[in-house]
Amino acid sequence: MRSNRWFVLAVLVFARTAMGYQFQSVGSLSGVLIEDLAIDLAAIGALVGLFMLPGLVIAIPGGFIAKWIGDKRVALFGLALMVAGGLVAGAGADLNAVITGRVVSGAGAVLLNIVLTKMVADWFGDKDLVTAMGLLVTSWPLGIGLGLISQGAIAATFGWPIAILTTSLVSAAALLFLWPMSSHRINEAAPVAANRGLGGLSRREIYRVSLAGLMWMLFNVGYIVVVSFTPAFLAETGASVANAGLVTSVATWTLIVSIPLGGFLADRLKRDNLLMLIGLAVMAAAMIVLPFVSILAMVIVVGIAAGPPAGAIMAAATRVLRPENRSAGMGIFITWYYLGMTALPFVAGVTRDISGAAAGPLVFGGVLLILCAAVLLVFAASSKRLEEAC
Repeated sequence: MRSNRWFVLAVLVFARTAMGYQFQSVGSLSGVLIEDLAIDLAAIGALVGLFMLPGLVIAIPGGFIAKWIGDKRVALFGLALMVAGGLVAGAGADLNAVITGRVVSGAGAVLLNIVLTKMVADWFGDKDLVTAMGLLVTSWPLGIGLGLISQGAIAATFGWPIAILTTSLVSAAALLFLWPMSSHRINEAAPVAANRGLGGLSRREIYRVSLAGLMWMLFNVGYIVVVSFTPAFLAETGASVANAGLVTSVATWTLIVSIPLGGFLADRLKRDNLLMLIGLAVMAAAMIVLPFVSILAMVIVVGIAAGPPAGAIMAAATRVLRPENRSAGMGIFITWYYLGMTALPFVAGVTRDISGAAAGPLVFGGVLLILCAAVLLVFAASSKRLEEAC
C-alpha cells in the first residue's frame, strides 16, 4: 500500500527530531559537564563537534550506500547507532564514554541526515518542496528545543547520565515509528546515466551543490553557536542551568513557526534568494548585539529571521542535482555541513577562552552568517549564468 507523502514526511520529521534532541544534550548539560568532568568551554565545543566528526568520513560513501541498499535500511541503521551511542555515553558516565558515545551517535546521524533529505526530495519533487524541506528542517530545532527545556531539568533531578540516556529512548521510539513505513517513492528517480566525474555528477553539479553545502554549514553553525553558548553566557550572569536553557529555547520555539512559514512564502512568492538574504542579515545583526541588549528579545529575532533561509537552502541543494544524482550529491552537500559543524563550534569556544569575553562566541557566530550571505550571492550569480547559458 502506497503511503501518503505527508504521512511519510511526519515520520521523517520525528526521526530528525530525535537527532536534534540527542545532539543538544552536550550544550544543554554544559554547565554540569564542565563541573563534573573538569573540562572547559573549548572542550564543550569539541564535544559538540564530535557529533559531526563522522560526517567527514562517511557522508559521501553513505550516499552511495543508500543508493545500493535503500534509503529506509540506511535510516534504520542510523537510528540504531544513535540508540547505541546514547547508551554508551550515559552508562559510562565519564569523559571517555561521552566521547565514544558522541562519535557512535554522530555516525548514525550522518546516515540519517543524508537519506531523510533525499527521501523528501524523492517524494515531493518540485511541488511544495521548500515547504516540505522547511518542515523537515524544523524537526532539528524542535529536537534541540526539547533538549533545552528538559535535559537540564532531568540532570538536576536524576543526574546528567540519565539525561543523556533519554536521548537513546527518543531515538528508539523514532526507529519503531520508521520500521513499518512504506519505502515506496511517489517520484521515482530517473534512469541512472553513464558515470562521469564523482558518481556521475557533472562539474557544474559538484560546484553548485558545494556552494549550497557551504551556505548550509555557515547557517547551521551560526544557529548552533546561539543554542550551545548562550546558556553558558547566561550562567555567567547567575542564571541556573534550567533557566538558561529555557531562555535560549525561545529561539528554537520561534524557529518552529518561522521555518515552515518561510518555506510556504518561498513556494508562493518564488523569491527564495531575496528571502534568504534578508533572513541572514537580520540573524547576523541580532547575534552580534545579543550580549549587549535584551537577550530574550534578540533570541526571538534570531528565531524569526532564521526561518526563510532554512528550507530554501535545503531545497536549493536538491534542485541543482539531477534525480539520479541525489544520493551522491547530497553526500557532498552534507560533507560541507559536517566539516564546519565539526571544527567551528570548537573555534567558537576558543574565542571565549582566549578573549575572556563571554560574548566572543556569539559575535563569531554573527560573522559566520555574514559569510553565508556572501556565499548566497555567489550561488545566485551562478544560477543567473546558467539561465543565460540556456
